[in-house]
Amino acid sequence: MARILLGVSGGIAAYKSLEFARLAIKAGHVVRAVQTPDSVNFVGKASFEGITGAPVLTSQFERDPAGGAFPDQQRPDHDPISHLELAANCDVYVIAPATANTIAKLAYGMADNMVTALALSCRKPIVVAPAMNNDMYLNAATRDNIETLRSRGITVLDPGTGELASKGEYGIGRLPEPSDLLTATVRAIARGEVPFAPKSLDGLKMLVTAGGTREPIDSVRFVGNRSSGKMGFAVADAAAARGAEVTVVAANVSLARNADIDYIDVSTAAELESVVRAEFVKSDALVMAAAVADFRPADPEDGKIKKAGRTGMTVELVATSDVLSGLQDLREPGQVVVGFAAEAGEALLGEARRKLESKGLDMIVANDISEPSIGFESDDNEITLLVEGCEPEHPPRGTKSEIANVIVGRIESLVRTQGDSARV
Repeated sequence: MARILLGVSGGIAAYKSLEFARLAIKAGHVVRAVQTPDSVNFVGKASFEGITGAPVLTSQFERDPAGGAFPDQQRPDHDPISHLELAANCDVYVIAPATANTIAKLAYGMADNMVTALALSCRKPIVVAPAMNNDMYLNAATRDNIETLRSRGITVLDPGTGELASKGEYGIGRLPEPSDLLTATVRAIARGEVPFAPKSLDGLKMLVTAGGTREPIDSVRFVGNRSSGKMGFAVADAAAARGAEVTVVAANVSLARNADIDYIDVSTAAELESVVRAEFVKSDALVMAAAVADFRPADPEDGKIKKAGRTGMTVELVATSDVLSGLQDLREPGQVVVGFAAEAGEALLGEARRKLESKGLDMIVANDISEPSIGFESDDNEITLLVEGCEPEHPPRGTKSEIANVIVGRIESLVRTQGDSARV
């Protein structure tokens, strides 16, 4: 259960914020809402008060009948300053919708209404959900303001594309759907991002591989695997949230991308190896989460192989390069290297230990792919962490985002133990 503070600014998408509050409360959270004066032209205070069961404030000078308390808290025996008390009591501050005007004020540190004043005083994770006309969102001033907020550690969500408020208008600028907004809010709480504060991985350059390579048989067919890239992308997101400068080498991944991360797309094992070798020398840590093909067709056809006249086809496979082992000649003192071992059944830990030692890794993440609910393409995972000289660690099963935070936390510890030899 979390205490969610909801800031509503003056846009037509404010009606979606009502549904967001309803879904959050249904999920077990408690919500308090504050509004800009303009927002009440779209949704009145009574609507939010009815859903949240708590008073709604529109001014810093307005007395709060609840004294800054959330519905699950006792009212204090005095009248505290509302924009300080609400910020102190919440677990996350969500501004949705965030208009272009509100985003500009946040970027410049203005505090001329309750919503913006709370943003300045809040030391908890802040999630900003833009919603506006397509042209206003794409304006250079708005884009610069959004990047300013992101650089300060504020989570700014990407708006959706579709029909907009004005009749006949279509483009980017739609507020994320309430369920997606709630998911992003819960993730921000789990990450524990605090805006404007120094982050634990500030200055670290991390390289992450994700997805699965595809080795062509001909111009249409390929030998591949079922890796979706979800685990690698989650690790990258978790590292970026802690301040790391992250580059992702994405092998055939179709997932949404984080604006704070650089992505390099590849297809084959050879392409991945080439990019990783080039980027590794600039990195302080490498997380090899991609499923790289062990074999590739020896002689792929340039065109499409025709079925006509054939009763079968034999494809000769040859081994691909071992990317991790091949990096040993480039590795410098202080670089942290983490591998993944996807194995099935009882051989998992033995094979993971062998890879840890033979490839000279600092840590390996082992997961059992024989369990469908935590295998490729699933949203959950269950892992065992192996570090040289330590007992295996088995964190609780969780979503891939939750597991990614555990992995990045261990990487942070490994970076610290490198001491003076680390390059950060």
